[in-house]
Amino acid sequence: MPEGTDYYLAAAVLGTALLVKAPGLLRRWRSPTVRAVNALLFLPCAGFVLSAPPTVADVNRLSGISNLSALLVHCIMTAYACASLVLLDYWRGESEDLARTRRRVRVWQIGCCVVIAVLVGLFALGDVPVERPRDFDTYYAATPFISQMLVLYLLAYIAAGLATAVVCWDWILDVREKTSHRSRTSVDSCLRVGLTVLVIAGLANVVFGSFKVAAIAARWAGRDWDALNESLPPFISASGMMIGVGLLVPAYGPALIDRVWQPLIGITALRPLWRLVSSPENTRNDSIFLPPPWYAGPEQVLLYRMTTIHDWMRELSPHCADDIREQVYRRARESGTPRREAAAAGLAAMFTAASDARAREAPPVPDQAAGAVAAVRRAETQDRDLLVSISRALRGTQGRSGAHQPATYR
Repeated sequence: MPEGTDYYLAAAVLGTALLVKAPGLLRRWRSPTVRAVNALLFLPCAGFVLSAPPTVADVNRLSGISNLSALLVHCIMTAYACASLVLLDYWRGESEDLARTRRRVRVWQIGCCVVIAVLVGLFALGDVPVERPRDFDTYYAATPFISQMLVLYLLAYIAAGLATAVVCWDWILDVREKTSHRSRTSVDSCLRVGLTVLVIAGLANVVFGSFKVAAIAARWAGRDWDALNESLPPFISASGMMIGVGLLVPAYGPALIDRVWQPLIGITALRPLWRLVSSPENTRNDSIFLPPPWYAGPEQVLLYRMTTIHDWMRELSPHCADDIREQVYRRARESGTPRREAAAAGLAAMFTAASDARAREAPPVPDQAAGAVAAVRRAETQDRDLLVSISRALRGTQGRSGAHQPATYR
């Protein structure tokens, strides 16, 4: 694997997330929350790029300052730790006193500026003539001023990671408590997933900083734990990618679930009913609804399927026998089936018999159409996903008695 691949891969993931959110940043630049989110993506992205050994050598050569890249990385990651806490304060403070949230944010920002200023001062006072792109921390662990710089940076990094994990975990518990009294939405689910990933990323940063401190302390004690320090690059790269995932899931997950995943599930669930109520004639050109184009999204395809199924069910209604629906419904209720599922089972049986009658070219009974339509409308008032329920009832019936394959199937 080429040198620095781990760092560049993590930077690419975070950079992609930043590009995805760039339009929102341009539209809502005045929002402090939007700025914090983008800072939380940009800073570790820049940190990973500058941490890669090839970039370290280039920065040091172009600047003429030995190990300048190490100072830049430490300052950037300190700012990243501050951005994490700022973002969490804004997220949690949306329903609280905004003035109090801003005061807390100001404290974090002032503290970050102070730490960065001290890091720069200690680096300027120290002596780091030998370029160390891979083991700067352990090589200069006992160097005056540089050792203090390293400890200050790592303690700030560990504290920020721990605070992030604690705040996110507390937030997860709040979300769990709020959703225990109501049905969970896609926003709730994605928020919990994103917060869980951020908890893991925060703990990963704590472990990363602790390992660094342990390797430095070993140098102070005259021991060589450089192998511990050298094992960290893949670990911190994974942590950086988790940060991007943790931020993107709550932001874009609900839309993907509601507009892509759920419609795809609905399309799949409607397949048995789609096949049952269709016929060779109406699947060719008789439907009044134009099929969606090939590039249509799942939502548009699902709407077309549901509208077309309703149309085909009306065409099939003259072949329907309401007594079949009533018999199946009563048997299902007597066996303990819930009312909603029993109603779907009765309608599934009625339309199955109607499809068979149409396939046999039995004469329609127009007087039955009104009863079938009325039964469907009554069931729709109790089940807004009635078509899916009927389709699932069909699938369950086919699973028990063999696949129903009427002549009208495509």
